[in-house]
Amino acid sequence: MVEVKHLVVAKFKEGVAVEETLQGMTQLVSTMDMVKSFEWGTEMLGEEMLRQGFTHVFIMTFNNGEDLASYLNHPSHIDFIGPFQATLENALVFDFPSVVIKPPA
Repeated sequence: MVEVKHLVVAKFKEGVAVEETLQGMTQLVSTMDMVKSFEWGTEMLGEEMLRQGFTHVFIMTFNNGEDLASYLNHPSHIDFIGPFQATLENALVFDFPSVVIKPPA
């Protein structure tokens, strides 16, 4: 079975309370059994030219594509995504089957 990743790279609008958005996202994924794992982080080393203003990355792992589809179509996700998108200046979303070359220790 191949895991599926849901990657979101975000550039938030000026003045957005990102902490509130992170709390909402954490609450959302903690109630959804189809989300195998959730990670997020902030950019720390890239030059502005390379990161183009993007500051946050969110990664969710699912057991399969069906679990990802279930998450994307879940009423709680649909309720969350509108307000989340309103906080964004720009975003990149990428869904992909994970090919693990070196597993975690």
